[in-house]
Amino acid sequence: MNFRTSRRGGGLNSLLLAGAIGLTALSTPALCATPVKGGTISVATIGEPPTLDPMTSTADLVGILTQHFFETLYTFDDKWNLTPLLADKLPDVSPDGLTYTIPLRQGITFHDGSKMDSSDVLASLKRWTETATRGKMAAKIITGMEAPDANTVRITLKQPYAPLTALLAMNNSAAVIMPKGKIAPALTEFVGTGPYQLKARVPDQYIQLVRFEGYKQREGEPDGFGGARKQYLDEIRFVPVSNANTRVESAVAGQFDYVDSLPVESLPKLKNGRSDPVMLKPFGWPRLVLNTKQGIMSNLAVRQAVQLALNEEDMLYAAFGDKNFYKLNGDLYPEGYPWATSLGGKVYNKGDAAGAKKMVDGANVQDRKIRILTSQQYEFHYKMALVAAEYLKAAGFTVDMQVVDWATLTQRRQDPALWDIFITHSPFLPEPALIDFPSKDAPGWWDTPRRNQTLDAFNQARSQEERVKRWADVQQAVYDEVPFIKVGDFNAQAARSPSLQGTKAVPWPYFWNAWKSK
Repeated sequence: MNFRTSRRGGGLNSLLLAGAIGLTALSTPALCATPVKGGTISVATIGEPPTLDPMTSTADLVGILTQHFFETLYTFDDKWNLTPLLADKLPDVSPDGLTYTIPLRQGITFHDGSKMDSSDVLASLKRWTETATRGKMAAKIITGMEAPDANTVRITLKQPYAPLTALLAMNNSAAVIMPKGKIAPALTEFVGTGPYQLKARVPDQYIQLVRFEGYKQREGEPDGFGGARKQYLDEIRFVPVSNANTRVESAVAGQFDYVDSLPVESLPKLKNGRSDPVMLKPFGWPRLVLNTKQGIMSNLAVRQAVQLALNEEDMLYAAFGDKNFYKLNGDLYPEGYPWATSLGGKVYNKGDAAGAKKMVDGANVQDRKIRILTSQQYEFHYKMALVAAEYLKAAGFTVDMQVVDWATLTQRRQDPALWDIFITHSPFLPEPALIDFPSKDAPGWWDTPRRNQTLDAFNQARSQEERVKRWADVQQAVYDEVPFIKVGDFNAQAARSPSLQGTKAVPWPYFWNAWKSK
């Protein structure tokens, strides 16, 4: 079946550095002015965040917002190496890989005026291991956390776990540090150490951040998400604009200082407007997540049939319309990353509806209804879902398209009784363990003996060579057991005002170090 005629327009640091090859082309807008202190910027986002608690969500939107007022022990520099943030330096790891000793920066103040010490860090990490999907993943390996003194935290493991520092660096499902007195199962106050602090949240209107005068930045110069975080702006306002076309028109009109997540086909219109285009190439990969825990997708034969039925090329074309904005690639990482393989081609972009139907018939599946959960706030998700639905119908399935706002989707996907497939995307991350799919607690709930064996071997490998080899085994398990289906590689489009300086094209835009020229 062909729908093309209907198209609509230890050694970890070196490993992380190698993994950054695919992102070294990040463009930086020309800095044409001396930094100016003061002023307010407005940033249009894809919608209302489901929460301001970054431990409880893997949504990129939550990470983008909260990284301005919450901070982690570690983060990533301009080349995607791990670098300390609230920690004083990278952890001292024992020769057997089982003990991580983390020295903390001193003189750090929370937004409520209290001073950070190791007791706050321990309490925060405890909540992370109990609350966050990545924290729960780490908790299975952690045997103890203690504070030898007020400025040191020690983590002990039951087995070597190479991704630990990278997990502590992520800005969603994040190990953010907060005052121990503010910690609760459900946060009522959002108090961090970041360069900006939360002043007001008016749902569906704006989130207002203001400069935190007590902020203690790192010495030296800015370096990606690391280094010094300069506080030039007085205020940052994040404004939810859920409709993609409205975001495009607002960028063309120059209504906002920065507009995130624009359809790539908007580029010609942006070039004739009042905002400058910002392109991140390559950005990441969209994927269909399959509910392996409950319902029709818990049947392996059905998941394999879905994989066989789909034509990812048509899905990408419908979503992006121009090959300059996407690339057919079934491997989980593109060329240039040490994690790239050539394994995905065996199952990728088949579009074999007849073969898929035969596979489902052989599995004796009676109810063939598939509920696809998607959102138009990420317009490319929705367009991919429409094409996927047609291929699945051709394979004998019936499709129930459930189109909701993104905040609702992130809530609904937590309940395995409510969906069979949802569409999401991720930037290419320097450490595969940062992707949410390895966690058994992440929606999709992939949990099989083969998954456990391959991921355990990958996480315990101590050398770069061994980790790369073991990651290939993980990828093969993905292709065989189909917990999700990669659609391809794509670029990301945003827009900024010509007066906004000091920003960079990164997966999670940040606005410390940014200023408005006169």
